[in-house]
Amino acid sequence: MKTSTLAGACLVALTALLGACGGPGQGAGGAPVIGVDYPRSDTDFWNSFIEYTPGAAADAGLELKTTNSQNDVAKLTANAQAFISQGVKGVALAPQDTAAIAPTLAQLEAKKIPVVTVDTRPDTGNVFMVVRADNRAYGEKACRFLGAKLGGQGKVVMLQGDLASINGRDRTEAFNECMKANYPGITVFGEATNWDGAVAAQKLQTDLTAHPDIRGVYMQSSFALAGTLQVFKQKDLLVPPDDPRHVFVVSNDGIPEELKNIAEGRIDATVSQPADLYAKYAVEYLKAAIDGRTFGPGPTDHDSTIIQVREGVLEDQLSAPLVTADGGTYDGVPSVRHDDRSLWGAKTG
Repeated sequence: MKTSTLAGACLVALTALLGACGGPGQGAGGAPVIGVDYPRSDTDFWNSFIEYTPGAAADAGLELKTTNSQNDVAKLTANAQAFISQGVKGVALAPQDTAAIAPTLAQLEAKKIPVVTVDTRPDTGNVFMVVRADNRAYGEKACRFLGAKLGGQGKVVMLQGDLASINGRDRTEAFNECMKANYPGITVFGEATNWDGAVAAQKLQTDLTAHPDIRGVYMQSSFALAGTLQVFKQKDLLVPPDDPRHVFVVSNDGIPEELKNIAEGRIDATVSQPADLYAKYAVEYLKAAIDGRTFGPGPTDHDSTIIQVREGVLEDQLSAPLVTADGGTYDGVPSVRHDDRSLWGAKTG
């Protein structure tokens, strides 16, 4: 065989091989490859997000690579570097420390790799889209529910998340501002927990010992659910809502266990954070970025609104309803019943 013929045959074979295996940033069949970093796997909410993500990527025609940063910004940085070296076409992140993520975002932007952040919004830096619900509304809805249940009087404990996170700050500030403006007769004991269930339980126990007349708890996430119920059991407070000793509890997340406890009268409300839609729209926005699409502020075709947070950052604020036992309206805030099949937690519970 002539040298030129041999070279041509090798080129054809190499082209066929690349077509079968995918070039840089492409999977089998040429599907774009994206990277999704899971922020943690120690809560029911994030485990649900992890379960939804592969199917969402498949539906969007994307090949998926995943990592888990385990609530550690150093691991998140290393995972992003790994995605860059693998040549992914887009990355979805859920940074728990929303200030420390800025250098990583700058590296991805320099490589022209679009980024979607899920659940949290970076304090600085550019991203293609933030997929998140309105976390200030979480705090407002929790405040309105407890204010109505307590008749504007009494004491409540707020088990805060992490104030290094925009979510913890938004929920805390909105809850405090709403209480001050609308229910000045309610005293709020704010407790920092760093999203740690054991810390939340210890601080709640201390507060209930010092103030046995506490009649409300706002858990900023379901991370505190098991510990809160255990503390209530120890103090003989696991009583029905019509018992004068009942402590009204509102949470955030909408996991199946919360909905079950609402039905049983052990807690009273939650705000459903859509784990399924977070996965769906995180990958759909990455696909849109890869395809060269752009977006602007305004209503979407999926019952949400995109807002411009600042120059270079848009946020799709997905619907997150208040969930209660009766689906009633509390001080102007409508709710849906715990068994409403539109809730992701009701579908999987």
